[in-house]
Amino acid sequence: MLLSRIRCATFVGASLVATASTASAHHLMGGKTPSTLADGILSGLGHPIIGPDHLAFLVALGIAVGVGRLSLITPFLFLVAMACGVAAHVAAINIPAAELIVALSVVIAGVLLALDRRIPASGWAAIFSIAGFFHGYSYGESIYGAETSPLAAYLVGLVAIQALLVLVIAFTSRTAWTVSAIGPRLVGATICGVGLTVLAAQVIPSP
Repeated sequence: MLLSRIRCATFVGASLVATASTASAHHLMGGKTPSTLADGILSGLGHPIIGPDHLAFLVALGIAVGVGRLSLITPFLFLVAMACGVAAHVAAINIPAAELIVALSVVIAGVLLALDRRIPASGWAAIFSIAGFFHGYSYGESIYGAETSPLAAYLVGLVAIQALLVLVIAFTSRTAWTVSAIGPRLVGATICGVGLTVLAAQVIPSP
């Protein structure tokens, strides 16, 4: 059983690393601002999945909720903060180094899971709320300048896909990792690696 869980964790981690190495752009529409309802929905659904840092953070959120037996209010706070971040970007509020903070949030979440740090539920809520705002601000780049209809559709897609992913991961991890902590710790280490990879790509100039 333990070996099975380790394999599961390794598979999830490998998938995240593969995503980090292949997804070079956080935009499902190839850089084009969504102009229709369908474009908005598709972009909203795809953005958290093709962005390795965003996907890794959602996995961390799901595992923290599942293994830590956190209230479902925690992912709700993340989603509210994320929507506020999108609104801030759409309103043309300039927040320097937002992408760096997003990468750092992934590293922090990964380290906490890898080290199996037992922090209070309020601590997790604060981390995910603050990070949610900056992840949302990053998401806002894809929809900046769009009309009201695709913008609303984009937000619906963002909320739907993230809520679904987090809930599935939370309930799966709550069921699968009730005995051993090795699985969440292995995935946490991989999440940290994804965050460091994205962070290095932003800090180290391209040749």
